[in-house]
Amino acid sequence: MLIRDPMPFDLRSGFRNAGPNFTIVSQPKPTLHDIVIGQASLVEHAPDAIVIIDESGVIRLVNAQTERLFGYYREELIGRPVEILIPTRLHRRHVEDRRRYAADPRVRPMGVGLELFGTRKDGREFPVEISLSPIVTGEGKFVASAIRDVTERKAFEQRLRDLNAELEDASRAKDQFLASMSHELRTPLNAIIGFTGTLLMKLPGPLNDEQERQLGIVAWSARHLLSLINDILDLAKIHSGKREMVFETVPVAQVVSDVAASHAALAADKGLELTTQVAEDCEFATTDRRSLRQILLNLTNNAIKYTQKGSVRIDVHSARRNGRSAIVLRVSDTGVGIKPEDQARLFGAFEQFDFSHLGQFDGSGLGLHLCRNLAELLGAELSVTSKYGEGSAFTLTLPRER
Repeated sequence: MLIRDPMPFDLRSGFRNAGPNFTIVSQPKPTLHDIVIGQASLVEHAPDAIVIIDESGVIRLVNAQTERLFGYYREELIGRPVEILIPTRLHRRHVEDRRRYAADPRVRPMGVGLELFGTRKDGREFPVEISLSPIVTGEGKFVASAIRDVTERKAFEQRLRDLNAELEDASRAKDQFLASMSHELRTPLNAIIGFTGTLLMKLPGPLNDEQERQLGIVAWSARHLLSLINDILDLAKIHSGKREMVFETVPVAQVVSDVAASHAALAADKGLELTTQVAEDCEFATTDRRSLRQILLNLTNNAIKYTQKGSVRIDVHSARRNGRSAIVLRVSDTGVGIKPEDQARLFGAFEQFDFSHLGQFDGSGLGLHLCRNLAELLGAELSVTSKYGEGSAFTLTLPRER
């Protein structure tokens, strides 16, 4: 029977596709030879090694890249078990793998997270990725393997792991050094601050105005440097795992009162109103008292520093977060505020922003970064809302129970 303009084979059904007014004619399944001849150029010049094996694991076809990759001529491979391309130590496992695949033949993408190896003719092993595809023909079932040498990629990945390990070791050494230097760094500064304070109190004798002014600069600089060192050491302790946390029942209202009292004089000097309000149901929380106090001290100090007029307020109320009871501590101000584009990097280390048009604000850029790290140790969340030129509010959401 003559069929005009025949359509290609449908390899899955074994029938020709039929158009209108044509009769479907049963055809035998194509042979492996038919498939290979039809795809000869594609297979031969593929960038990956192509190896086709039969149901018993015997190699029936390879391409040019297989010869280059494994070092064999194809005549040396055709008719040999595929295990010739696999390290001897993996032969038994590979036979079992072939049997399992034969029981459930399906396309398996390249890689799939396995550590696979090939063996060249000279015995050298190398890492590979393999994708598998079943082929059904009139001669039986076959499996096509696409094999890729990943030696360079694996070496690059190992180098990255080594570099990351070196960086982690260096970072740990730095943190351990700083954490162990607490006494050595703080003691000289405390002596400078102490003796400067004694001179400013005029206990050794009277000072003229210029001497008093210069000693005041020394005292301020020493306190600023001590604050910076304290922040660096605290961060180093956190990163090295040496920051000790003591979770206990903490009187939140008392901590807030202490923080406000310690900043009262600073606020008064700037003509700011410093107020607090603690809800009655927020008396206690199970947390680390020192860390909670440090966060509030830092947030309140920042609020006063960046507020030229108006007020600073500490509010505490209860809430529920993620189904748990929490205490929300909010430090708000009427200060300079923060631009929206700056808020995303506000809690990064050494982040400082340009307030030169409003006057000079000193700082290391570590305070809020330290607060965020301490909040994480407490299991709390620290967030900010701000409107540039109108003020900011920093909110610490603290779990009531540990």
